[in-house]
Amino acid sequence: MERKSLCILILGALAAHYIFTPLSHNFEEPWKLMLADLQLKTIIQLTKLTEYTRLGHFLEAFAKVLTLDEVPPTSDENITVTETEFDNIPVRVYVPERKINTLRRAVFYIHGGGWCSGSFALRSCDLLSRWTAERLDAVVLSTNYRLSPKYHFPIQFEDVYNSLKWFLHENILEKYGVNPERICVSGDSAGGNLAAAVAQQLLDDPDVKVKLKTQALIYPALQPLDLHSPSSRENSHMPVLSRSLMVRFWSEYFTTDRSLEEAMLSNQHVPVKSSHLFRLVNWSSLLPEKFLKGHVYTTPIYGSPELAKKYPGFLDVRAAPLLADDSKLRGLPVTYVLTCQYDVLRDDGIMYVTRLRNAGVQVTHTHVEDGFHGAMSFLKLKISYRLINQYISWLEENL
Repeated sequence: MERKSLCILILGALAAHYIFTPLSHNFEEPWKLMLADLQLKTIIQLTKLTEYTRLGHFLEAFAKVLTLDEVPPTSDENITVTETEFDNIPVRVYVPERKINTLRRAVFYIHGGGWCSGSFALRSCDLLSRWTAERLDAVVLSTNYRLSPKYHFPIQFEDVYNSLKWFLHENILEKYGVNPERICVSGDSAGGNLAAAVAQQLLDDPDVKVKLKTQALIYPALQPLDLHSPSSRENSHMPVLSRSLMVRFWSEYFTTDRSLEEAMLSNQHVPVKSSHLFRLVNWSSLLPEKFLKGHVYTTPIYGSPELAKKYPGFLDVRAAPLLADDSKLRGLPVTYVLTCQYDVLRDDGIMYVTRLRNAGVQVTHTHVEDGFHGAMSFLKLKISYRLINQYISWLEENL
């Protein structure tokens, strides 16, 4: 009997440890967040079983589970929703029903999901696009792109860039009644990475005559060089996105070779010949004092040059927009950046804000003190609607 009670006690303690995530008192609805995180952790652990049992790839199984939350294109009395392809890339289009005599502004949206999951059909993404179209009386184009681990960089970047470039053709803009002087590119997380990257690429493309008016980056991932910034240390076990999971997303963006993931986890993947790039992501000089919190910046430990030779993508500005030089940044449009205090990616967004402002770009930075990664997608939490309102209000004023 005592042995049975001891086993129950141990199992209870293990279950409590698994369920309970220590949260800051800053969170508005801590128990709701804890339950949402528990659901996500359970999905992650169950899908990892496919990898442990060699039945498949963890990220493919993870992405497949998320498709259960997809919704079909559904029009209503306010918005017509259709699906089409831009240069063979699937796109969902939201067009307001109200008739007007002027051209509409447009938002080209890129979903997140670690470059390995998600789509424009996910319920949260669909609702955000629908609300954006309705409140702004704007055309919203939400694009898909091929995913890792089946496809690696630069496929995701090229899919999004080709889709956006197709949309910017004069005849396509005319078809959807879009004002070519009022277009925004926007995205969250990995989508924020891709939004920042394609906005930079457009500056060098002589075939594109249309210039973006704004870009909006929602808790973006912007560099995989230094994965030991203050935010990655402080938030390594925070809800939704742990440091280890983000490192897995980064490494799988470039390869299924787990040796890159191992090197990234130890922050020893950049070769010495690329050491000059660290000045572009040096958080000790790019973060405001309040975010340093006594963290001491140390000289990076350099990694094997073989990894960079085999997988040069992690040193490519198209994968790491923070690596752009100042001359490139100066040409970027008015920018919105949303960062969250309890997010491993917090410092990426803040460093980009600093570099953009230093380059003379007009930037609105919304920092959410009680925010966490992916907050806009958790529609059962109040914070989601608060951040969505802030984002759409900024678009209303600036697009």
